[in-house]
Amino acid sequence: MPPAKHAEVQKVIDALEHRVLHGKERALRLSLIALLAGGHLLLEDIPGLGKTTLALALSAALGLSFGRIQCTSDLLPSDITGLSIYDRDAGKFRFIEGPIFNNILLADEINRAMPKTQSAMLEAMEERRVTVEGTTYPLPEPFLVIATQNPVEQVGTYPLPESQLDRFLIATGIGYPGADLEKAIIRRGGIREELRDIAPLLSRDDLLEARRTVREQIQLGELLIDYIYRLVEATRNHPYILSGLSTRGAINLAAAAQAAAYLERRDYVIPEDVQLVAVPVGAHRLILRPQHEALPKQEVLQSIVASVPVPRG
Repeated sequence: MPPAKHAEVQKVIDALEHRVLHGKERALRLSLIALLAGGHLLLEDIPGLGKTTLALALSAALGLSFGRIQCTSDLLPSDITGLSIYDRDAGKFRFIEGPIFNNILLADEINRAMPKTQSAMLEAMEERRVTVEGTTYPLPEPFLVIATQNPVEQVGTYPLPESQLDRFLIATGIGYPGADLEKAIIRRGGIREELRDIAPLLSRDDLLEARRTVREQIQLGELLIDYIYRLVEATRNHPYILSGLSTRGAINLAAAAQAAAYLERRDYVIPEDVQLVAVPVGAHRLILRPQHEALPKQEVLQSIVASVPVPRG
């Protein structure tokens, strides 16, 4: 029997890939894996390839409350979290919630915000609550941050420290479309208008049930736990890597593999699930040695995945 709500979740991927995100099936699938595993998503690529479009389309199809912030150098932490204002009629201060109090928050071009602002938001992502002037406010459930990031060498960017990159369960790019597809996009123009017509394809209750299924019913056997450990251990002993995957990275890798198995209509994880998510979950967490910093982290991690024996049994 397929896992609960699988068909509804798969419908989101199929509909968006067919209607507005042609050729972006991999990025869409990784986005749903991040959501089902209870993590956050970082979309990294040059401007103009569809990062914001993917975030907007996904938000529309999920039918959850949505907030968006355009990160700039003058964005303050209170612009995200909210602030207290004095209510003259009530004679007391009243808290005004910021855009982070939504199920889905799109943080566009996160690396254009100052480090202090980045830190405030990333702390909320980890704690799933916000503390303002000594009072703590819980964030809604589910809570997903979709952040987009431009290449760090662009003017006016503040690169996210490795410790904050670790808060994102998955980091992935969008990539250029194929030649025929790009010609079709040029021919028909932008698709932002079409995003307004996307109706919710999944309810909040459906989504929460799907997440519970991933967490509680997708089996991760001992052989797979050992496989994940050996992959993580290999990153810690690799000659090009200064700092490999943390225990949190290993936990995230297991959770993402369970979500990947769910999307394949299985209630158990196989090595191919781990291999599918290893680079999107792990590459952005690696710190390379200074003499190897120019190497693509994705390629380094992919070589490790290829070198670790795959369990069969």
